[in-house]
Amino acid sequence: LNAISVKGFGEAEYWFAAIKVVTVIVFIALGLAMVLGILQGGAPEGIWGNLANWTVGDAPFAGGFAALIGVAMIVGFSFQGTELIGIAAGESEDPARNVPRAVRKVFWRILLFYVFAILIISLLLPYNDPQLLRNDVSDISVSPFTLVFERAGLLSAAAVMNAVVLTSVLSAGNSGMYASTRMLYTLACQRMAPRIFAHVNRNGVPMLALLATTAVAALCFLTNIFSPQAVYIWLLNLSGMTGFIAWLGIAISHYRFRKGYEAQGLSLAALPYRAAAFPFGPIFAFVLCLIITLGQNYQAFIQDRIDWGGVVATYIGLPLFLLIWLGYRLVMGSRIVPYSEMKVKAEPY
Repeated sequence: LNAISVKGFGEAEYWFAAIKVVTVIVFIALGLAMVLGILQGGAPEGIWGNLANWTVGDAPFAGGFAALIGVAMIVGFSFQGTELIGIAAGESEDPARNVPRAVRKVFWRILLFYVFAILIISLLLPYNDPQLLRNDVSDISVSPFTLVFERAGLLSAAAVMNAVVLTSVLSAGNSGMYASTRMLYTLACQRMAPRIFAHVNRNGVPMLALLATTAVAALCFLTNIFSPQAVYIWLLNLSGMTGFIAWLGIAISHYRFRKGYEAQGLSLAALPYRAAAFPFGPIFAFVLCLIITLGQNYQAFIQDRIDWGGVVATYIGLPLFLLIWLGYRLVMGSRIVPYSEMKVKAEPY
């Protein structure tokens, strides 16, 4: 799909997204019906009975603060991708109009497709349900979305849900491949990666960058040769950690761009999109991502004996990033650009 053209990628993502959107809307509607007692599967007492799931065992915050921070990395790994709006802007039609529209809709989509769907699941399934995940990776029984349909007696819908989960995996791989390829291509264009990866074919696809990305991604299949569970955790932590590092970079870049833009006396009205709540927004994002990044496995340092294996598996992304970043700065002699020297564009795009 990525090798065809950016249009092929976009068309595939459109249909992948359409499947997920329709499924989540149907899921929320059926879930609400179960919570209200219209369909079977919810508590007999209705919504008040379902609220009891929030008081079962250690709910609603099982494991306390440490678990809350620890699970944030897994959530972030699953959620990373909204920044693709910025990556795709360079190949989208009329980005000055379409990108701001997409950004403004992100909040409501997160609220509907993430928060509201998880709220429905929490009302219908207690966190200690025996069919849910009981440890890290070796005992996954049923997706919570599928389980809710099963509780409603809709076995055919549960089977369809499994197929939708598969399309979500394909969508994640498709978008991840696109993002990685375009990042490598952009780095090559800016002479931050080998120039060979800046070559594009007649369809505008950086094929050599795509092949390199595919080769690295294919290495993940080697996990079956070694310890699948251990390697999976390492890859999950590495990917999640680098994603949060990227978000930290986005927060810093946004803050410094706006400060530099204003320092040069340029009008904010000329920008196609202006993020709300500046400068609080990027500062809040930076602090929150930093807490999650550094606090992932903080409990390992307060125990009598430090689990260095777990510490390394958790924080492997940090030294890798610092090695590449510091190495580039030392080799290329780069520096932090003062606000007055930033190259900003004043006229509308």
